[in-house]
Amino acid sequence: MNEVERAYLAGIIDGEGTVTLTRQRRNETPVPTVSVANNNLELLKRIRRWLGGSIILKKKRKAHHNESYAWMIRHDKALRLLKDVQPYLIVKRPQAGLIIRKYKSVTHRAGRYTPELFEKKMRLVAEIRKLNKR
Repeated sequence: MNEVERAYLAGIIDGEGTVTLTRQRRNETPVPTVSVANNNLELLKRIRRWLGGSIILKKKRKAHHNESYAWMIRHDKALRLLKDVQPYLIVKRPQAGLIIRKYKSVTHRAGRYTPELFEKKMRLVAEIRKLNKR
């Protein structure tokens, strides 16, 4: 991505996105995740072309709601994205900074966690969740 695209994407993430640590499966420890929810599927397809990831159709809460979609990227791709857009983030900068600074130091490469390392990782998850609270 060029400079303009990084800044544009940072604005989308700040306004419509989430920067957090999540897990997809019960036995998985939380990993960096960046997602953007939007009604404009073409916007999310463009982001997917730039960065990869996946797009899902979100369930309508009520019959009169429009269809909504979510684009998501995880693991190292999400970490690289956060490093690229962090200088342009405003609202999500604290979350991105914490993940960039601390995630690798609390993550075991082979997934074998000591109780102490697991506790550090879960503290990082709690810090991110606290920042994401409205």
